[in-house]
Amino acid sequence: MPISFEGPAIMVADVDISRAFYTNILDQEVLADHGPHVAFKTGFFIWQANHATEVVFSGKHPCPSQLGQNNFELYFESPELDETWAKIERDWKDIIHPILVAPWGQRGFRLHDPDKHIIEIGEPLPILIRRLLDTGLSPDEITNQTSLPIEFVTMIANDK
Repeated sequence: MPISFEGPAIMVADVDISRAFYTNILDQEVLADHGPHVAFKTGFFIWQANHATEVVFSGKHPCPSQLGQNNFELYFESPELDETWAKIERDWKDIIHPILVAPWGQRGFRLHDPDKHIIEIGEPLPILIRRLLDTGLSPDEITNQTSLPIEFVTMIANDK
């Protein structure tokens, strides 16, 4: 019996506000809009919280009074991280931190969506590997720093 993961569905207070955030601020394309439930082409969903709790719990559970609680993160990547950061910084105010370099070397930044879910936008791993190669690190050194498999690092290094 195969089971495939299709993506997270996050509950939101106002599906219209959240849809506008994800489409206008994060440039996500809608795959399907069912009113209180919106699917995005990248594989995540937003669901109007009061409708979701009614459907999931058949009216036997109250709608959550608080949604995003800094305990869940949606992760996105952008090959143009600096340009993406400039747009987010200009168009959105609820920013957690600007572009930082993680201990494994990947650049990224975080913000909150309208319901306080954490959103991370990072550089794609092939870009990270190419950037580290450009600093003179060997594939073995990159694997040691990033914990990425040497086969993946070597494949990216050979595509350079």
